[in-house]
Amino acid sequence: MEGSVGNPPNPIDVPSGDELEATSKRSNASKLFKPKVTRTIAKRNRRLSSPVWDQFEIQNEPDSNGNLVCKCKKCGKTFLAESKNGTVNLIRHLKSCKGKSFRDIGQFILQINCGSLVSKLPKFSADEFRQLVAIAIAKHNLPLQLVEYEGIRNCFSYLNPDVKFFVRNTIKADILKMYGMEKQKLILLLKKACGRISLTSDCWTSVTTDGYISLTAHFIDENWHLQKRVLNFSFLPPPHSGVAMSVKVTTLLKEWGIENRIMSMTLDNASANDSMAESLKPDLNLMANGEYFHVRCCAHILNLIVQEGLKDLDDAILKVRESVKYTKGSQLRKQRFMTSVQHVNLESLRGLRQDVPTRWNSTYHMLDSALYYRRAFNNLSKTDLNYLHCPTESEWDKIEKICKFLKLFHDVSCIFSDTKFPTSNLYFTHVLRVRLLLKEEMRSRDSFVKSMAARMFVKFEKYWSTFSTIMAIAVIFDPRYKFNVVDWAYKKIFGESYALELDIFKDKLFELFKEYVSLASDYTPASVNGSHVNIPLDASSDTFMMDYDSYSSDAFTSAGKSELKLYLEEPILPRSAEINVLDYWKTHCVRYPVLAQMVRDVLAIPISTVASESTFSIGGRILDPYRSSLKPSTVEALVCLRDWAFDQVSMQPDVEELCDRILKMKVGDDPTDIEHEPGASESLSHTKLSSFADKYSTTTIDFKIHRVVCLVDQVLQLDLVTLESQKKLTAALGVGDKFVSD
Repeated sequence: MEGSVGNPPNPIDVPSGDELEATSKRSNASKLFKPKVTRTIAKRNRRLSSPVWDQFEIQNEPDSNGNLVCKCKKCGKTFLAESKNGTVNLIRHLKSCKGKSFRDIGQFILQINCGSLVSKLPKFSADEFRQLVAIAIAKHNLPLQLVEYEGIRNCFSYLNPDVKFFVRNTIKADILKMYGMEKQKLILLLKKACGRISLTSDCWTSVTTDGYISLTAHFIDENWHLQKRVLNFSFLPPPHSGVAMSVKVTTLLKEWGIENRIMSMTLDNASANDSMAESLKPDLNLMANGEYFHVRCCAHILNLIVQEGLKDLDDAILKVRESVKYTKGSQLRKQRFMTSVQHVNLESLRGLRQDVPTRWNSTYHMLDSALYYRRAFNNLSKTDLNYLHCPTESEWDKIEKICKFLKLFHDVSCIFSDTKFPTSNLYFTHVLRVRLLLKEEMRSRDSFVKSMAARMFVKFEKYWSTFSTIMAIAVIFDPRYKFNVVDWAYKKIFGESYALELDIFKDKLFELFKEYVSLASDYTPASVNGSHVNIPLDASSDTFMMDYDSYSSDAFTSAGKSELKLYLEEPILPRSAEINVLDYWKTHCVRYPVLAQMVRDVLAIPISTVASESTFSIGGRILDPYRSSLKPSTVEALVCLRDWAFDQVSMQPDVEELCDRILKMKVGDDPTDIEHEPGASESLSHTKLSSFADKYSTTTIDFKIHRVVCLVDQVLQLDLVTLESQKKLTAALGVGDKFVSD
């Protein structure tokens, strides 16, 4: 409230009811948000210009205490109207006034908060709004028919009555147009890439059994940043043989114009992939005659190794599984277990984890959580006569060994499947750790651990009997290791014959470097940072300097041959040094120009083809029903656009995260209760997941993986548009933050 109000005896200029109504009508015809009520205080001659007075009427008669009051026009509630009381209480009341409609409240809030913002709001553009809707659908993986939903259209109409509706085909056309524009940008980016490009590829199947092949490019840009781009998610007609896939991949690479710039291709372990890699080699201009072209997916191999070890579970693991199921079987059992937890002074919020048979990491998490509640289970076995599956002390000790054994595989799998796609120098040391651990556990006194390690080592030798040469080369380019780590590792692996194996490796390393030296004739100092400076010269000057060019080329080649030796001879950095390998080479590429080009190509080789949610699973890659219902061209546009424009591509819900949330249950809560961590996505909140869990009538937390996928798919459909998209859409509609505020 602006102005000052004196004591009741003082004269106050308050308009009559008719005058107030007339003033209100005139203001409604004027520009929006212009103060609708103009009152003055005779004593100070100040205007009451706050928009809040549109909703209140100042009373002619004071209250029993002689104070000036006003009355809400909607509910009739009275408030003090003195100058000292201000308008805060009036504004607070309007936000919760029972007699006021939501439209009025939203309009009022906008007036109060925006003031003169009205003139600054952008003019509504139908084309811009349609583009924002298309972006929201592509970015958040929403169905195209979203724009035809009655509820969504009602929201659009509320925000702007003049909005023109459009159908799914219109949005699809807009998305395809955006896809074409972004594709041209990516073509230019690939042309500017300084080095060679490595590939990963996967095969997918729709619910209608149609085949798709994905192709992803990995390269290090001019600023020494590791880049990843999904090139294609293309329909693959039968037959899905290696030769057919190689023809498809060759065609796709030629469309991008990178068929002569390929370094490697990382694939999972399928016979068709082996055949495809061999068929591709003659069609591509590869380094070392394609010797380093085919790289096997490390995460996939590691998963196969662990699955082999867990084929036959020990009785101790089965007892833990039954114990967890028992405690989650009913509220009474959970309460008894809760009492045991409190009795032994353990933290109940850590929670028990139920494993999922198709995901070996869930077995590790189950054992790890059960070990924490070891004393609680022992106490429960004494107080609950129906609990018959408590492991013995010797079995608990065995579980502790198994858990420690699996932890390394879990940690390495997470590193190999990092969503940031780690550089290839990480491969060598971690695979060496796995090999040494298996050899150590094969000498274990525990028969189960010993047999499990033996089975896993057989699988390890099948795929990693010899270390990948190109990955061993990659670790040399880590200045903390260089050649020392390879020399040390070969001694442990090959014993007395290590010298011969080391010489073979050295020969391959220098042969590859010589090939880069031979290509260095096209090298110029400007290409180190990706920039090119062309200064025109006349013909006579050019002829005069041709002899120098020949001399310079010979001198450069001679110097280039020593770059690798010079790098290896320099002292290594401390292993504890926290460095980014790419940053190191960014600062040393001028010192080692030819070697830096080799480093750029080798470090970009991906060691894994899978994302984290696929690392621990034995399930296949299957498109969700929504994508399966779309045309192949539309599927490709949506998948690629999410990766190019929004740097996020997910072919299925994050099952790993969902499993963690569902299986991590607070002791003493309902079986369908899911711990909701602060800051987590609202789409995974306890309320929503619990309601859908009830739908499936599950009496325990023993969810199967297909139920989990269905559950999260349903949940994610609830959050149609995020807060960020809401703000953009409402701004385009010309109503500011009205929708968000309401």
